[in-house]
Amino acid sequence: MAGVQTAVALREQGWAGEIVLLGAETHQPYDRPPLSKAVLLGKAEGSTLDVDFAGLGIALRLGVQVTGLRTDKRLVETATGQLPYDVLVLATGAEPVPLPGSEGVPGVHLLRTLDDAVRLRPLLARQREIAVVGAGWIGAEFATAAREAGCAVTVVEAADRPLAGALPPEVAAPMAAWYEDCGARLVTGARVASVDESGLVLGDGTRLRAGAVVVGIGARPATDWLAGSGVELAEDRSVAADDRLRASAPDVYAVGDCASFPSARYGTRLLVHHWDNALQGPRTVAANVVGSRTAAHFPGAVYDPVPYFWSEQFGRFVQYAGHHSEGDELVWRGDPTGAAWSVCWLREGALVALLAVGRPRDLAQGRKLIERGARLDRTRAEDPSVPLKSAVC
Repeated sequence: MAGVQTAVALREQGWAGEIVLLGAETHQPYDRPPLSKAVLLGKAEGSTLDVDFAGLGIALRLGVQVTGLRTDKRLVETATGQLPYDVLVLATGAEPVPLPGSEGVPGVHLLRTLDDAVRLRPLLARQREIAVVGAGWIGAEFATAAREAGCAVTVVEAADRPLAGALPPEVAAPMAAWYEDCGARLVTGARVASVDESGLVLGDGTRLRAGAVVVGIGARPATDWLAGSGVELAEDRSVAADDRLRASAPDVYAVGDCASFPSARYGTRLLVHHWDNALQGPRTVAANVVGSRTAAHFPGAVYDPVPYFWSEQFGRFVQYAGHHSEGDELVWRGDPTGAAWSVCWLREGALVALLAVGRPRDLAQGRKLIERGARLDRTRAEDPSVPLKSAVC
């Protein structure tokens, strides 16, 4: 998504030069969110992006594995040779974290690519018993699809609650009941000791038999190929871009899941592994690439969005906007045991993040308020009958 959107945005913003888009996969560029939903359930064969590459003059080279980068020579190294560049945009995304000891074990699957979804689809169609490792966003979405397909599903989570890496305990705890409501079994506080083709063995010796094991324990930036390139990486292995999405090497930019950027809004460096980031960031990259070559004193376009993502799980539409920290104040809107509720995070009275479950209006209004740095009256904000925009001080 990030690479395709950058190429399209460059043309839209007036770039007249050659554009070459490299992709390791052989498939036409596609959208990822449908993979864990319609594609996985056989409701769609794919999710190809509707882009006329030839009409836009974009040279699409598929099945090309990039192996290295020579910034001193301005050369991209691939398995089939070197490619020179004037401007380079890194949009290599992220790769799923494998479960230690599971590599090469039959019946163990990841869900990141179209090929992954296609391999998993017949298992769901045959209503196999499935074990999912990880109760994060992807684990919940896959468990939802597997239950819809009629599979028996057990989800194993090392933490004491789902979404432990994304949400505080008091917010994530009510979500544990969603699994049972959907007919899935959630096992928390359980680490996987070993995995084989018949299932899992947990740390306490419990064996969970399964016809397939799906691993969803996180993703990391796909940046190993940049070793020795001179492109600076952050501690989390993301490309350490600046606030204009420029990498440390001249005329190199980074966007999407592989890049982190400093946020003045939140006072920290953000690494955002979500679809909206891959859609919005390319517009800033294109503006800076074109502007730096057409204006004598171009100041550059700053990238500091309000992060946003959504997830469809267990019959609920979950949306999140912003970025919260441990010290931010929590304000509840509604009963978390009900079908629709929200949580606001306030920092010195200003709204900085919002989680909405079945309350899209809260999300839409809250996102705009976060962008404005609006301060909320806590008493009015915690009343779910009061529109969030009406809670502004």
